[in-house]
Amino acid sequence: MMIMKKIFFAAAMAMLSALPTMAQDTYEGAKLMTSDLNGTARYVGMGGAMDALGADISTISTNPAGIGLFRHSNLSASMSVVSQQDAVKFGEAGKTNVSFDQIGFVYSGQTGPQSFINFGFNYHKSRNFNQILSAANSLNGASLNKVGFSKSEKDDVLKGGYNLDFNKDGELMGYENASENALRAYTFSQVDYLYMNAFTWNGNYDNPELGVNDAKDFQFDRGHRGWIADFDFNLSGNINDRVYLGLTIGLHDVNYKAYSEYGENIAYRTPGISGTTLYTDERTIEGTGYDVKAGIIFRPIEFSPFRVGLSISTPTWYNLKTNNYTTILYQTNDLTSRGKNSESYEFKMYTPWKFGLSLGHTIGTELALGAGYEYADYSSADIRVNDGYDYYGDPNSYSDKVMNDHVDRTLKGTHTLKLGAELKPEPALAVRLGYNYVSAMYDEKGMRDATLNSIGVMYSSTTDYVNWKDTHRITCGVGYKYEGWNFDLAYQYSNTKGVFSPFQPGLTYSLDGAVQTNNPPTTDVSNKRHQIMATIGYTF
Repeated sequence: MMIMKKIFFAAAMAMLSALPTMAQDTYEGAKLMTSDLNGTARYVGMGGAMDALGADISTISTNPAGIGLFRHSNLSASMSVVSQQDAVKFGEAGKTNVSFDQIGFVYSGQTGPQSFINFGFNYHKSRNFNQILSAANSLNGASLNKVGFSKSEKDDVLKGGYNLDFNKDGELMGYENASENALRAYTFSQVDYLYMNAFTWNGNYDNPELGVNDAKDFQFDRGHRGWIADFDFNLSGNINDRVYLGLTIGLHDVNYKAYSEYGENIAYRTPGISGTTLYTDERTIEGTGYDVKAGIIFRPIEFSPFRVGLSISTPTWYNLKTNNYTTILYQTNDLTSRGKNSESYEFKMYTPWKFGLSLGHTIGTELALGAGYEYADYSSADIRVNDGYDYYGDPNSYSDKVMNDHVDRTLKGTHTLKLGAELKPEPALAVRLGYNYVSAMYDEKGMRDATLNSIGVMYSSTTDYVNWKDTHRITCGVGYKYEGWNFDLAYQYSNTKGVFSPFQPGLTYSLDGAVQTNNPPTTDVSNKRHQIMATIGYTF
């Protein structure tokens, strides 16, 4: 029921806006939790299976003890060309981009006949966000406008909805319940605000009514751009050339940008009327994080080159800021309605712990074999609400319990398998093959829930989501050494399939005295990428 509470709303909003309470939702946060297979061309060519073999600077971020196997100082840099298969340029996002992937050095100092202490630094791009996501399908009457309408019928935040009423500026807003001193409901998102004020409401203050309309079909496009850059500082060494220890402190720089367009063709019950909605969203996420990684590699048999590696990584503790600018355009034969909204807020997010086990073996100087396994339980990730600042100006925060319960239901533990081999038919030439597998991070029944009583829902400006499945990566490469120089090339093919949903299914609403369900169809999508990379290095 709509009741007038304009005066009370002004006071409530002043109170709410004074508190810097911000958080993020599961699917937006999950974009920042995982990493690509990237680094030197040798590391990529072997599928990343070098955590026990070591002596490659890319192991600085997976098993820091691998840096302890260097016997000489080394400098290297890597670049690549990445191309997305079956994609069409959208906005500023292209299907092919050039990427500067890595630059780093290791200084190796001998402390005994068979002992060394090494210092290392490496920059590498752990995530390349460049991706174009497109989906289109029939809607069979389902529509994004029915999501907010369904929640308004629940009339209470405790039921997953909100009480709808006008504020002092004549805008429709969602409140916790129908009481006169109720605050804005966390379930009332930016999406709901735009749809309620530009589409669902009839615009008549004297006799306000809400309405819903069916949709025939939708078209969705989003261009992702940006990266996560890792800066790793390492101290490592060995004991009698049999036990290798390493510690890495990592700094992470996030730069994420995305622009999306979601359009529906509206199906009116009145003959002769046709219409469309176009919903656009531009979002950036920027910030920094840090973590600590430790590792050990040892040879259990004194006179055998067989090695076992163990590694552990703390969560990445992120401090982040996000901005969005969102618009809606609603057009019919004789009506045009527009709306816009923008938000900027800070939040924290802690990724899960990671644990690694790896094996490595060499046969003479001709063959190297590597295998690795990593586990990370993404259901334990912690999305946090910023709540004021401490004495030093740093944000205080607490866990968003409602959203983290959703994380627990939606995300799960992932298993990463790495296999690789390097064959040297002659001392200066190397040929490499690799395979890298990552199990699905998302529960296949997971969904982006717009009814959660969470600040992350209130600040959300989109409703779409993808439940990505397993990732398969096939790699190969070659390397050539000349005096102190090494030149390496690698190719990587990556394939991840997923299921796209434009908005949450299963929400019910009343129409013509009957209860109906708003169920959009799912659409199969994929992310297939080709990467060709090159590394040049010098050993001294």
